[in-house]
Formats: sequence, structure tokens, C-alpha cells
Amino acid sequence: MDTANRHHRRRRLSGALLACTAIASALPAFAAAMTALVHKPSVDVRGAPDFKAPALATLKRDAKLEVAGQKGLWFEVKLADGRTGYVRVNDVRMAYAANEGGDANVRALFTGKAGKGRVTETAGVRGLDESSLASAGYDAGQMAALEGHRVGAADADAQAAADGWVAMAVPWPAEATKQKPGGATQKAKRGGFGFARGLMSMAGVGSSLGDSAMNVAEKSMGKSEEEMSAEELALGPEIAGRVLGAAPLWKDEAAQRRVNVIGRWLASHTSRPELPWTFGVIDSPEINAFAAPGGYVLMTRGMYELLADDGEVAAVLGHEIGHVVQRDHYTVIHKQEVAQAGTDLVASQVNVGGGLAGQFAKDYATRYGAKVLLTSLDREAEFRADQSSEVYLARSGFDPLSLYAVLQKMTAFGTKSAALAQLYRTHPPLGDRLDRIDTVANPGVAAYSTR
Repeated sequence: MDTANRHHRRRRLSGALLACTAIASALPAFAAAMTALVHKPSVDVRGAPDFKAPALATLKRDAKLEVAGQKGLWFEVKLADGRTGYVRVNDVRMAYAANEGGDANVRALFTGKAGKGRVTETAGVRGLDESSLASAGYDAGQMAALEGHRVGAADADAQAAADGWVAMAVPWPAEATKQKPGGATQKAKRGGFGFARGLMSMAGVGSSLGDSAMNVAEKSMGKSEEEMSAEELALGPEIAGRVLGAAPLWKDEAAQRRVNVIGRWLASHTSRPELPWTFGVIDSPEINAFAAPGGYVLMTRGMYELLADDGEVAAVLGHEIGHVVQRDHYTVIHKQEVAQAGTDLVASQVNVGGGLAGQFAKDYATRYGAKVLLTSLDREAEFRADQSSEVYLARSGFDPLSLYAVLQKMTAFGTKSAALAQLYRTHPPLGDRLDRIDTVANPGVAAYSTR
């Protein structure tokens, strides 16, 4: 692409983002303040959203504040004497709202790319649940559109340079890494099981019970890196295509471009940058995001509209990217595969470069649809995804506290929020996630939380 066209594309994107920022800054004036409690032993309320600004007051733990808005990673608060000041997003803890009405999105104060009347949607609008994801058919047209928005690493790097996102070297000892290539594949291992079956038959000890045990053993075998990657790459499009069959892409080209640029930039700073990373915003009012194996990440419109800036978009995408890198949903699928041993589910043998991985993916999606994306993962898997988001944010030039800000906003919706019903069902309580961030420090991330 020539230089003139590239600059024109950047100007269009930057213009769209500036428009989003203008809308976001105007919205809090229409909403009532939300209650928050000081979450540290003591907190200085600053006169401006800057650590160098003079302190207007010092408040002790559990002191009550009214949050009236947000400026970056600072909350605008009202003091008892009527003055307005600022505290960092992790200095306080948003109080859970007791109930939710039709104006819950407005009451939450924090809407990033809103307008168009959407912030007043009633929370009773049904979002995506297990039944809708299980029954939805694969939408080839929507899938082509999703992949058509895919951004390459080079374009993401160019946009990062234009926007001042500076990559950092941030170590993470717990980071997931791929297995070493090579080693025995399941195909070779299955050959050994076939030999064992033959010996059992010759010895006259073959039985349906023995065959069933052998089937379970075969499916429980560890797969090679090549085999797991092949299955992930085949499963991703099949599952994402069915999510799109339940909820199509949001018709906002700037939003689709934005999540792909930010997502691809983040993914370049993970241990799996080679995946065909693909991101999209689906037209659903609920607040949620999904990660399918192989690098497919989808965010709902309700979630996207809640996010104030690029850092917050990156925080949500980083959490989902973490699930992909850690193979969390793929592990669930493998467990389901083992549980189905002895049935007509396609065998787990994978011939890399052949058609068996693709056939397995199609058969799996036909049987289960995309409901695996609403499976409750282990609590530690969710905490680890939050930690991975913080690391990816720091590596990509964003402040890790952006994730904290997003979780605080969701807290403000309340425990009975229909917009967050599925997220509450599949994730640990938001307070627990914030507590984990507070108490489990990552030395590689801490240095970047004051930027």
C-alpha cells in the first residue's frame, strides 16, 4: 500500500476514534453519580487527574465517595463539601448496584462509543445463551466478513507507531508456551494400541468392555503440538461461524477495524503470534466477549460501547487472547472428547495436513454448536486470563490498570444485571477478580501501572 493511502486510512481511523472520545466525554453529564468506597488504607483526592496535582483531601479506608465520571484511569469524584476531585481507578471499589432498570447503561456512567439511543436499551433484551449458541447454524457470509476484517501484524505495527503504542519487554514466568515440535503423534501411538488389541484378540481376552477401555485410553493420550494446533485451527472457524449465526457482526466498520488493529497488536506480544488472529464486534446488547480456539475473538456491542478508550478495548481483548494462548476452551473440548469415548464422535487421531482435523471440527460443531464458549472455566483459568491481559497490556504500551477500570464499570451494573447474566454465570464474581489483581502482584507489570 502506498504512503498516501496509508496516511489516509490512519486519518480516517483517528477521526473515528476522536469522535468516540468526544461522545464518551459528553455522556457522564446525563447520569447520576454512583457510590464507591475507598479501598486502600488512605487515598489522596487530587485536584486534577495527575499524580502531581495538589491533594484536596485524604480519605481513609471505606470512606464513601460519589463517582461522577471517568478521565482515563482516574475517577472524577464528589467530596462531601461539594468539591470535585480525582482518584485512581484502583483507589476505590465501585459499589454493586442493588437493582437494574431500563436506564442501567446510563446509570453506570461509563459508556465509550454510545449515542444513537442505544444506552437506554432495556436490560431484558435476550442476549446469547447456551441454547442459542448450541442451535445456531454456521453463517458462511458473516464468517467471510469477519475474516475480511483481519489485520496483519505489519499493519498493526504501523498503526501502533502512528498512535504511539510503544512495545515493552515484560517477563512473565507463568506464560504458556507451546510444546516442542516433533515427538510421537497420536497416529503412531494408535498403532501401538492396534497392536495391543491384536494381542488381546489372539489371547482370547477381547471384549466390549476391554474395547471401551482402550477407546478411552486412546482419546486420553497426549497429542503432539502439531496435532493440537491442527485441531485448534480447524475448530476456530467452525465455532466462530456459529456464534455469527446467532448474532451477526455489528454494522460499524470503524469498530471492526479498531478491534482488529488493537487485537492483532496485542497478539503480537504473546507466545503465539503466528495464529491467524481474527477479531470482531457482534450485534448483541449484553456485555460479554468470547474466545474460540485458533485465534478467533468476538466482543459484543454492549461490551464495546462500555469501553472508553483503546486501553480498555485492549484489556477485554487481552483477557480473551489469554484464553486462546492457554488453550482453555480447547482443553474443555478435549475433555468432552474423552467423555464421549465409545460413541460415534469422530476419533481424536489427527493427520496434520490431511482432512481428519477438519472433519473432527465439523462433527464437534454439529454436535455442540458454539456453546463451549459459555462453559464455566476453572476459576484459576479466569484469574490467569486477567493476569495475561495485564501482561499483554504492558507489553503493548497500554497501562495494565485499564483492565481494573473495565471490571469496575461492570461492577457498577449490579449483581442482578441482565446485561451481565451470562458473564456472571461463567466467571468468578467481579469483586473476586479485582481482589486477585490487588493481592497477586506481577513484578513485571507493576512498573507500568503509573503511566
